[in-house]
Amino acid sequence: MISTAPLPSPVPLPTTLSRLDLPSVSFFGRTLAEYSQFFALDPVTLRGRAVLDVAAGPASFTAEAFRRGVDAVAVDPLYGCTPDALATHVALDYARMFAQLRAKPELLRFRSFPSLEAAELDRRAAADRFLADYESGFLHSRYVGGALPHLPFFDGAFDLVLCAHLLFIYNRKFDYDWHLAACRELVRVSAGEVRIHPVCGADGRPYAELNRLRRDLQAAGIASKVTPVAYEFFRGTSSMLVLQRAAA
Repeated sequence: MISTAPLPSPVPLPTTLSRLDLPSVSFFGRTLAEYSQFFALDPVTLRGRAVLDVAAGPASFTAEAFRRGVDAVAVDPLYGCTPDALATHVALDYARMFAQLRAKPELLRFRSFPSLEAAELDRRAAADRFLADYESGFLHSRYVGGALPHLPFFDGAFDLVLCAHLLFIYNRKFDYDWHLAACRELVRVSAGEVRIHPVCGADGRPYAELNRLRRDLQAAGIASKVTPVAYEFFRGTSSMLVLQRAAA
C-alpha cells in the first residue's frame, strides 16, 4: 500500500511564517485521488477491507471507495444533520477556506495541483459527491456521527484507520492531552495501521510536541513512525504519522 512515487524535495521554512486562521474545525473534504497521495494508498489493495475515515467532513473518499468494493465508513461530528444543513456548512466553510488561501499564497506548494483554482474545483467535486451519497449512506451506516477522542466503534473494527487535516493542523484548538487521547482512540478501533496526515500545524511547522507524543504512545504500547509521502499542497504537508500496536 505504500507508494513508491518520487518524493518532493523539502522546502526550507522561512523564519517568520504566516498561518491559516482556524478558530473552529472546518467542514472541508477531499477526493479518493488526493487521499491516495497524502496517505500513500493503492485503492486496488483496499478492496474488501474495512477502512475508517475519521473527521471526514464532506470528503468523497468513502463514497468513491465504497463503489470500488471497499468496506468504507466515515465518521464526523456533523453527520446526522440534514443534507441541506451539510450543504450550508460546505458553502460557508469552503468560501472561508479558499478566501484565506487566495490571500496567503505563500502557504501553498503546487506539487499536487497546477493551481489553486484546480485544487478548488477538485475539493468542490469531492463535496458534491459526498452530498449525493450522504442520505443513502447515512441510512446504511456508511456515515456515522461521532468525534474524537471517543469513537462509536468496537475495538479493532477496521483494517485501516485514516485521519486527515484534524489533529496537528488544529494544535491551537486541541491541547496535548487531547492529541494523545485521540491517537490512542484511533489505534483502539484499528486492527492494523492508523495513518494521520499532515504532521504539521497551520503554519507548516512540524507539530512541536511530536517527540513527546511518540514517547507517550510507545509507553502505551503503540509504535509510531513519520513517513514521507509524494504530496504537498499546503506548506509542510509532505509526511504522515503511522501508528500501530507494538509487537508483543
